Amino acid sequence: MFTKILIANRGEIACRIIRTARDLGIRTVAVYSDADRRALHVDMADEAVHIGPAPSRESYLQASKILAAAKQTGAEAIHPGYGFLSENADFSRACKAQSLVFIGPPAPAIEAMGSKAAAKTIMAAAKVPLVPGYHGADQAAAVLRQHADTMGYPVLLKATAGGGGKGMRQVWEAGEFEAALAAAKREAANSFGNDEMLVEKYLTQPRHVEIQVFCDRHGNAVYLFERDCSIQRRHQKVIEEAPAPGLSQELRAAMGEAAVRAARAIDYEGAGTVEFLLDRDGAFYFMEMNTRLQVEHPITEMITGQDLVAWQLRVAAGETLPLAQDQLRIHGHAFEARVYAEDPHNDFLPVTGPLLFLQPPDSSPHVRIDSGVRQGDEVSVYYDPMIAKLVVWDEDRDRARQRLAKALQEYRIGGLTTNLDFLYNLATCPPFRDAELDTGFIEKHHAVIFHDSRYDLGRDLPLAAVYLVLEQAQSAARNARASTDPWSPWHATDAWRLNEAHLHRFSLSLHEQQHDIAVEQLATGAGNRYLIRCGGGTYHAEGSLQGNTLRVTIDGYQTRATVAPHDDSFTLYTQDRALQFKRVTPDYGEDVEQGDGGGLTAPMNGTIVTLLAAAGSRVEKDDPLLVLEAMKMEHTIRAPGAGEVVEFYFQPGQLVDGGATLVDFKATVDE
Repeated sequence: MFTKILIANRGEIACRIIRTARDLGIRTVAVYSDADRRALHVDMADEAVHIGPAPSRESYLQASKILAAAKQTGAEAIHPGYGFLSENADFSRACKAQSLVFIGPPAPAIEAMGSKAAAKTIMAAAKVPLVPGYHGADQAAAVLRQHADTMGYPVLLKATAGGGGKGMRQVWEAGEFEAALAAAKREAANSFGNDEMLVEKYLTQPRHVEIQVFCDRHGNAVYLFERDCSIQRRHQKVIEEAPAPGLSQELRAAMGEAAVRAARAIDYEGAGTVEFLLDRDGAFYFMEMNTRLQVEHPITEMITGQDLVAWQLRVAAGETLPLAQDQLRIHGHAFEARVYAEDPHNDFLPVTGPLLFLQPPDSSPHVRIDSGVRQGDEVSVYYDPMIAKLVVWDEDRDRARQRLAKALQEYRIGGLTTNLDFLYNLATCPPFRDAELDTGFIEKHHAVIFHDSRYDLGRDLPLAAVYLVLEQAQSAARNARASTDPWSPWHATDAWRLNEAHLHRFSLSLHEQQHDIAVEQLATGAGNRYLIRCGGGTYHAEGSLQGNTLRVTIDGYQTRATVAPHDDSFTLYTQDRALQFKRVTPDYGEDVEQGDGGGLTAPMNGTIVTLLAAAGSRVEKDDPLLVLEAMKMEHTIRAPGAGEVVEFYFQPGQLVDGGATLVDFKATVDE
């Protein structure tokens, strides 16, 4: 076994590897960029080496810097995690050339699966079922279009290199083909440095089922059963589960054996995942093989009781697989929910900013949190916006699903928008409960997932109002204690007015809706009791605030919330929901827009990829104007209405800050 390894990654996967290595008595070396100088994985490792600026292409993707760090610290092996250099054959070779063990498959295996087109040729020879499509070398747009027309729409354009939903587009009809191909090729080139495409028949209601395989260098190979990864947005997984619901033992064995054949066909070593599309009739088709550990590997660990990272380390050290196929068993059911800093109500647009409040549910044998961040850390524009993986296990699917819902209720994050409410709605909706799974699940059940049924303005607004009054009183009391004149009337907080009601007024934003609130503080001697008018109703309330715990009674209904205050906002975490309020300040006219034109702004820091219109051109509503790449995704900026593109302020390749005006756009004025 190794005595020291270097982890060529960051975030939760780096932390995960460090924990397992520590359990095995292996010392660890972390690498970090400028943005990760104080990151959790850096603190956890025995040693750490700085490798460059924040952008990954200048740090985590710099193989020479990683190799130099390994040599500098005396590491014997490099674990690439997933992403970055994990599926880079040249990096695998470079490790070997410098007598370092690459904890992953050999370079030829990575190359064999690195091209989706070449992989399909290999899989056909290994008698692994394939989706009908074109995987040829001729990449002329006319050839790709001809094959799409021949097989019939819808089709799926897919980059032959890479994964994670990048360089992938659905094409529903012939008229969309050229634009979709251009976008897919552009995204593939930016993500993988390769814009070659394949065209496949698009199955309209498939499930995404993947098989975890493991091989050693002694000829042993096993599959550790399957994971259902059908719940996706933008072809990226959101909630995964294991085992896949409704699979018969015969189908499970057939898929597992096909996955092992795929691995043996390329002389595989280590952990890998063979991904299949499972059609409604039970037929399954090879999609791709990921030559690395997957993000969702914890649910396989939960149902098998095996540590897959420990398996990786043992296999890379030359040991045989810990178990044979007939020794592996499925125990219970597990889910993984990916907790992201993103706005599901804004097309899942990533969100950046500080994690001002972070309180995950308690870990237990049933609940596991894999995370690489702590309270106060920043979700950076430079990396994936995933905050954590929430993993739950129980004896059967329904119990595990209920645990997932409870854990999502208890997960508390403040300071930026997350997908926690979206995940809760998804996990508790009837179609998910009944396992009606396919890759179009979110779009198909949009109405039952995107709802705010857990919000009740009759409770939420009075709760916030009581907090604001109590917080104001406590703040004034603190100021009075620190003042040279504690009896100054400026420290009074009872809203006293001569011959008038003691009245506080607030304006708060909740779910992007502004609400005006009036709080009348009842007569002296009545304690912290209030009459609250808001949301069209009148409520009697009383409450107390101790630390960050708020206790309130509203018209006889008692409730408790945890408070996370921020600069101009605050979050109240109740038993079943997180309420994010923002104080609305009066508008005195300072922010009146200048000029007759209109500007379109960048939703976040990013890079201009391409301009899709010309300065001086006239466009219609929703016409694409430019493409911005940020946080590993492309975002198309569209015209807000009919008008003229006056000027672009940035050109392709230039970096822009979030909020920067990108386009001077003049809307058409109806006469």
